[in-house]
Amino acid sequence: MITLVPFLLIVVLCILFFFMPEQSNAVLSQIRYFFGNTFGTYYLIIGLGIFLVSIYVAVSKYGDIVLGDPGEKPKYSFFAWGSMMFTCGLAADILFYSFSEWFMYAADPHIAEMGSIQDWASVYPIFHWSLIPWGFYLVLAVAFGFMLHVRKRKRQKYSEACRPVLGKHTDGIAGRLIDLLAVIALLAGTATTFSVATPLMVDIINSLFGIQLNRSVVTAVILVITCFIYTYSLLHGFKGISILAKACIYLFFGLLAYVLFFGGETRYIIETGFSSLGRMVQNFFELATATDPQRTTSFPQNWTIYYWAYWMVWCVAAPFFIGNISRGRTVRQTILGGYVFGVGSTLMSFIILGNYSLGKQMNGAADFLAKYKETGDAYGLITDIIGTMPCAPLVLVVVLVTMIAFYATSFDSIALTASCYSYHVLEEGEQPHRGIQLMWCILLILLPIALIFAESSMSNLQSVSIVSAFPIGFIMVLIVWSFLKDAKKYMKGKK
Repeated sequence: MITLVPFLLIVVLCILFFFMPEQSNAVLSQIRYFFGNTFGTYYLIIGLGIFLVSIYVAVSKYGDIVLGDPGEKPKYSFFAWGSMMFTCGLAADILFYSFSEWFMYAADPHIAEMGSIQDWASVYPIFHWSLIPWGFYLVLAVAFGFMLHVRKRKRQKYSEACRPVLGKHTDGIAGRLIDLLAVIALLAGTATTFSVATPLMVDIINSLFGIQLNRSVVTAVILVITCFIYTYSLLHGFKGISILAKACIYLFFGLLAYVLFFGGETRYIIETGFSSLGRMVQNFFELATATDPQRTTSFPQNWTIYYWAYWMVWCVAAPFFIGNISRGRTVRQTILGGYVFGVGSTLMSFIILGNYSLGKQMNGAADFLAKYKETGDAYGLITDIIGTMPCAPLVLVVVLVTMIAFYATSFDSIALTASCYSYHVLEEGEQPHRGIQLMWCILLILLPIALIFAESSMSNLQSVSIVSAFPIGFIMVLIVWSFLKDAKKYMKGKK
């Protein structure tokens, strides 16, 4: 059931988007409006609540729990662990949004309401990608890590994490429904990620070779990447993921260092980044609870609610992977270390790549905002932004290779997690069969291809996550409740 139903759902959706693109996009837009406009506060409450719980768990007695046997040491170094965690949790989207998010916001009337572009266009990106998003990942990561490494449970599924609360119902209809919703959300998160960022790779290729590629080539690019990912994943497993993650991190930080020190906007990047970080912290709770009840601009509905939904659907795969690789670390080390490496790396990306082009805009060296308002083409504008950098063709190549590496690492973790849902139990250290992983790789890539062929708008690509995240929010609350209940029982048993 857990495999068959998502398979049939994907087939139906692909047929609809391939053969009825306009009607499918229209329906998707209406569904997105209903969930975002009607239940927006629900997503915001889940986001802020999960973040506060993460802080409580880290500083409380639960933070002392070792995710493994008592006295066990971490399997991976902090850098290797952080690299895998960071790359599996973000994919290539981080590069696309780091370059583009500020001008998307600057074109929104909400920024004019808040104040100047200089003051606010660089604040929202770091808010939408830092504390609350990583809070989603880290709370669930310690819950899954506790389930796998402390309680030694053999079912690597969402439903199993709910067993302390659901009890025997975990093995019944309730458990199957939870796992089914989790797999559907996983498919939706993958669809959003691959559909949003992949066109940038095609634009980079166009710019490098002076050619114009169509949607069929976009599809071919996705398939080639998928084949590479699948082959690498099967041949090397977790060791391969670790190597690939390190390579990705070196490319990523190398790109950031080059833009920071050789892009010509070093002072502006540092000062604006520092100022934006302070403004985000100062206004954190206001930003986290903003709802725009009169719908003056609908900015929270269009952006903040979408992002919380986006992170929620990614919570099906990334936290399981983080929990797996966190064996030997304490709950406190996992949460605080995740915030240090994950949030720190994310902030660096948005501060450096975003503020580079914002600096050009504010200093009058270029007018990226006017071009975006005129064309609405974020992908083409990003290649134009990179074109203003020294040795631009080389930077384009580095960005392209880094995006492929991000996709490869994140997709490894997604395919591995999805494959586990095809098994009733997996012994500790046992991996899903290669054929099962291949099947999930194919399933995970079909919907993004259909969305690209249907020429879905950015809003509709976001809609896929918003709709799928709605039931996942309830399940996340149930998982956190189960973890706290089980951890409390475990702590009492140790006394």
